[in-house]
Amino acid sequence: MKNKVLMGLAAIAMVAFLSSCGKVPQAQIDATNAAITAAQTAEAAVYVPAEFAAVQDSMKAIMANVEAQKSKLFKKFGPAKIKLDATLALANQVAANAAVKKEEVKKEAGTLLTDIKAVIEENGTLMKKAPKGKEGAAVLEQMKTEMTTIEASVAEAQGLYDKGSFMDALNKIKAAKERAVGINTELKDAIAKVKGGKKK
Repeated sequence: MKNKVLMGLAAIAMVAFLSSCGKVPQAQIDATNAAITAAQTAEAAVYVPAEFAAVQDSMKAIMANVEAQKSKLFKKFGPAKIKLDATLALANQVAANAAVKKEEVKKEAGTLLTDIKAVIEENGTLMKKAPKGKEGAAVLEQMKTEMTTIEASVAEAQGLYDKGSFMDALNKIKAAKERAVGINTELKDAIAKVKGGKKK
């Protein structure tokens, strides 16, 4: 009889112990979700997309595991707790990395905006010196049209930069600068050919 009572008490103690282990780590889940939201606010999806996606995937896997454990009689949330700690730390790191990358992109976009404005100005001067024969006039007209498009792109990029969309601004400036530099090279080559011809 004594043994049965002891066995019963041991079983109750074991169930109590297992049920205490089997509580959903809600505080950790909330803290990790808050850190992921903070990383999202820091524009991690824009500036460090691969890192942010890894954090989101990790959290999805943890929550799938938590849901699976909920349906079990003896729930084990220990592994989920360890992973939650790691994901929380990772989310905080991703937010910090996003802030650093954003600052780098901001600087690069700012420098390129200054550079492209100088190229546009130089192209305007070079167009006045470019050969204006029959073919030259038609090519110059095309270049002028393209330069108008480039200037519009730069104005758009400046607007994006001013409102803090540095990555969008950078992508737009890079494309515009490539075209502007291409025109710059063409103009310099055409002028050099004319000068070379005159020397002969």
